[in-house]
Amino acid sequence: MKRISQRDIARQLGINVSTVSRALRGLGGVSKELKQQIEQLAEERGYRPNPLAVSLRYDTTRTIGVVVPDVAYNHNAHIVKSIEAEARKAGYMCIITDSNDQSENEKNSVELLVNMHVDGIIICLSQDTADFSYLSQLKKSRFPVVLFDRTADIGLSSVIINDVASAYEATSYLIETGARNIAFLGGPNQMKQNIDRKHGYLEALRHHAIPIRTELVKCHHISFNSGLSDTLDLLSLPEPPDAILATHGLLAVSALQAIGSRGLRIPDDVAVIAYMSDWVSEMSHPRLSFVKQNLKEMGVKAFRLLHDLMNGDDSVQHVVVNAHLELRDSTKKSL
Repeated sequence: MKRISQRDIARQLGINVSTVSRALRGLGGVSKELKQQIEQLAEERGYRPNPLAVSLRYDTTRTIGVVVPDVAYNHNAHIVKSIEAEARKAGYMCIITDSNDQSENEKNSVELLVNMHVDGIIICLSQDTADFSYLSQLKKSRFPVVLFDRTADIGLSSVIINDVASAYEATSYLIETGARNIAFLGGPNQMKQNIDRKHGYLEALRHHAIPIRTELVKCHHISFNSGLSDTLDLLSLPEPPDAILATHGLLAVSALQAIGSRGLRIPDDVAVIAYMSDWVSEMSHPRLSFVKQNLKEMGVKAFRLLHDLMNGDDSVQHVVVNAHLELRDSTKKSL
């Protein structure tokens, strides 16, 4: 059945379209009897407001865009779910796009969303994004944009966890439980998230007077194969690591496989702490000690920042959501 429009209702009742519009919007100037006729016909014929017409009239689509590196990755999915729930409360719908962790796809996704006239965009940057000119252009045009999780220092509002402090806490725990050759297994060096976590790792080594060994720092593409190769390289060193801090779940899982392939025991030979989700830790063997991140709060805060921007607040805000260390079986007990 062809969807009925306000014009169809007006034609059938022999009245003006403006009269139908006022009645359906609950405005005055329409008699009670005529209003009932309009509403009854609209209900019988399944009338629904045309969102395109509404957006043209009020210059808003009541939609936002969300760009993530991998929507299937549990970490991202939980944050997106939280963003969507908070957006729905405010009367917004979300259009979710997946960049496949590639900067060109990310840029194309943002361009598509802008062309669709979304009211704002929330973005988690891909790991190889190094050119932020397209985001700077959006900022210049005052288009509402918020970065989350993986961000950049480009003058846009953002939501992150306490990356420096959480990496410092994790590294310090490894030192306090006897580790002295702690490896850092991270992502590309241009990622602000990786820079901050590496900074926390290095600060903990300095604070505890542990010599910094550059050969123990591996910062490459985040993938299972990359993590596996880097961990095997680390374990082949003349003085291999006795602990690893992995900044991503994929890197942690690949590290577990590499350690096991060498016949080493966790945590007796190599302790491991990872940035990952609770359920991934519980499913791993042994269960991984991990940095627990409040993904729900991150999503809520990201939407609220965007909502402020869409309502005319031009201030740049940076929100830090606390994360803390959860101990499981992959680390030794305190000495």
